[in-house]
Amino acid sequence: MPSDNIDNNTTARRIVAFMLQAARAQSRNLSPFDTLLRLLSRSASRIALLLGVTLLTACATRPPATAFDRSETHALPTTTQTALGDALALLERAHPGESGFRLLPTGTEALQMRIALARSATKTLDMQYYIADEDTTGKLLLAAALYAADHGVRVRMLVDDLNFKDIDDVMAALSTHPNIEVRVFNPFASAQYGMFRRTADVFTKIDNFTRRMHNKAMIADNQLAIVGGRNLGDEYFSASNTLQFRDLDVLAAGPIAADVSASFDQFWNSSISYPLRVLNRQSFDPQKLDSVRDQLRQHWRTNADPYNAKPLNATPLASQIAKEQLGLTWAPAEFKSDTPDKISHPSDDYVSPPMKRLSELMSEAQREFLVVSPYFVPHDTGIKSLGSLVRRGVKVQILTNSLAATDAVAVQAGYSPYRVPLLKAGVELYEFKPNPASPHADVAGSRSRASLHAKTYVVDRKILVIGSMNLDPRSAHLNTELALVIHSPTLADQVAQMFQRAISPDVSYRVTLATPAELAERRSVGAPPSKLVWTDRENNEMRTWELDPNAGFYRNLMTGLFLLLPVDGEL
Repeated sequence: MPSDNIDNNTTARRIVAFMLQAARAQSRNLSPFDTLLRLLSRSASRIALLLGVTLLTACATRPPATAFDRSETHALPTTTQTALGDALALLERAHPGESGFRLLPTGTEALQMRIALARSATKTLDMQYYIADEDTTGKLLLAAALYAADHGVRVRMLVDDLNFKDIDDVMAALSTHPNIEVRVFNPFASAQYGMFRRTADVFTKIDNFTRRMHNKAMIADNQLAIVGGRNLGDEYFSASNTLQFRDLDVLAAGPIAADVSASFDQFWNSSISYPLRVLNRQSFDPQKLDSVRDQLRQHWRTNADPYNAKPLNATPLASQIAKEQLGLTWAPAEFKSDTPDKISHPSDDYVSPPMKRLSELMSEAQREFLVVSPYFVPHDTGIKSLGSLVRRGVKVQILTNSLAATDAVAVQAGYSPYRVPLLKAGVELYEFKPNPASPHADVAGSRSRASLHAKTYVVDRKILVIGSMNLDPRSAHLNTELALVIHSPTLADQVAQMFQRAISPDVSYRVTLATPAELAERRSVGAPPSKLVWTDRENNEMRTWELDPNAGFYRNLMTGLFLLLPVDGEL
């Protein structure tokens, strides 16, 4: 494990990376310029305090989570009889060695299925998320979890701790329920310590705190699971007025759910998963639970219909499965996940299982490799690998965010230098527009301000990879990730069709190399020496751009500033 006594350049680099990581999580509704100002205003005093901390204190040591009163629990055995298990048993016998899958392409459908999953659980409900907001849809999901707990279901909720602030009142109150436990993964420091001690922990252990749990999973009775790119928050479920992420999840039923549960258990019982009650300064008064229960019930009555949270089919999932009404596609599948050791015991020798499997599948592609990665930083190694596919005759198409659409300008700065090498290698490159004109509410999105967030990969229209990982250094080396590898031509083709709609000129910019004539013309008029051309369609008219389109002054300024920072490997 790296020493706390790291050199000054590394410390500075990781502090900046930490700030960028916080900005990436907090800036979903802010302009890049506002994000920087807000981040700097919040961080300036902490950075100044760091100077005193490093001189006056030794590194604060937090005991492992196992030192607290914390029981080790595990997923429900697959042999336990449940309504979901009984409904799936006949189908599993008809599809030996396979699991059932259903894509969740719209935010509304993804929210409804999560509510239905919570309502269908009779024994256990597990939730693991990088971000879990207590906003409108977040409270609807928490209300569903409380409903399950009130009906005897054991609820375990594991949330990454990216921010300094404590988790809000609702989760604090729910954690007093005898059937609900909330744990926080890799917290910065115990809240019973003051800000001075907490700040010391963050900055003297910056190597650990820049590493985050990026997994997203929800599992009912160890029989049904939802995995994919969505966190818990309004912008992931088509419920935000300012930003809507275009994302993709998949419902998984049958044997593969046990693999998702096994990964959850590893993180839940990890030495860096702390019970909320030992971290949070708020009062954990069981009497507050009744008040929060009433609040959540009223919230449900007020918002369930306007936000389309109620499942369209009121029939329980177990009944839908038994009657084959859920639209499951059965196929062989693999589940790959990082382990908590990637964060708790980082090593240069560690190889990420989901990234390794994706690399293997990519190298085996024969005809086509489609990539949807909102945060895309390929580095020279990635360009070499993708270029070798093109030279073998494989069509490689990549869809990522445009500078105008991204919620992480720092990552865009890390990506931008690789556009020209990618195009010279023969890769087709597309960048998602912030206001796509497509009426489709799938990966292509709707007419609202949008940002791409799905992480999906299609190999030869036979294999679909879907999960939480981007093609960037952070997914490979710093964050923990998960991925489902589904060997289904049916599902792979469905996502490939979504991809083709998403790269249409109404929805995304096509990025190409400028021709010699275009470069000569730019030089003759003194235009910026860009080697790229962006093409899109607006109101049935084709348009071309010489610089990142519709990005604005501040985003271009921020990109230039971030290009100067030494954090390329940590974006």
